[in-house]
Amino acid sequence: MWDPQQYLSFGEYRGRPARDLLAHVPRRPARRVVDLGCGAGTLTGLLTGRWPEAAVEAVDSSPEMVAAARANGVDARLLDLRDWSPRPDTGVVLCNAVLHWLPEHVDLLRAWLPALPAGATFAFQVPGNFDAPSHREVRALLRETGREVEGVPGADAVRDPAEYAEVVAELGLAADAWETTYAHRLSGPDPVLEWIAGTALRPVRDALPDREWAAFRSELAARLRAAYPPRPDGTTWFPFRRIFVLAHRV
Repeated sequence: MWDPQQYLSFGEYRGRPARDLLAHVPRRPARRVVDLGCGAGTLTGLLTGRWPEAAVEAVDSSPEMVAAARANGVDARLLDLRDWSPRPDTGVVLCNAVLHWLPEHVDLLRAWLPALPAGATFAFQVPGNFDAPSHREVRALLRETGREVEGVPGADAVRDPAEYAEVVAELGLAADAWETTYAHRLSGPDPVLEWIAGTALRPVRDALPDREWAAFRSELAARLRAAYPPRPDGTTWFPFRRIFVLAHRV
């Protein structure tokens, strides 16, 4: 279950990759813009701000996130993203930090991208840090405690920029792909744990009874403090790799 409040506790840092991605989208007229996996709707305004005359399509597969988006004034719609397809007037699709939750997302891209109309752009970014300590320790602790939890992303949850670019090029679209590592300066006790509590740890929390979850969280917190030690002023550096892809249908 998604917790919009937990997810948005690092809203500024989580939103920056979307802004950086959108900065590379060509400033062409668009009749329809899509926030694919809109979450709480906090980034939908980036699309409406750039294309104020366009029809806005905001969809997400989480009922909690859709409710939060509607509370934020976004006319969001509940939809399994696997069932989405571009409409004939689609001009821009923004898909921010979503596709890594869909193991078959490359197959979905192979279905979506050729269906885009001429001149459209599909822009997405995904986390690229699934082999970082923040995620390795989660998987290691699950193995050590003999727990099997479905939905925890593996180290191979996403592909490298060049691999995505090749997928896009094979489909006959123009590709632009790159990666960036952000050095987030976090504050508060166990900030890396709190960060992943809103994302990678969701399936674990949903699967474990309260007592087991408390023990798991306590052990994981200690491991993450060792992997990401606080600075003398109490802040913690959290390197976060992101992968960006733009596909342009010419």
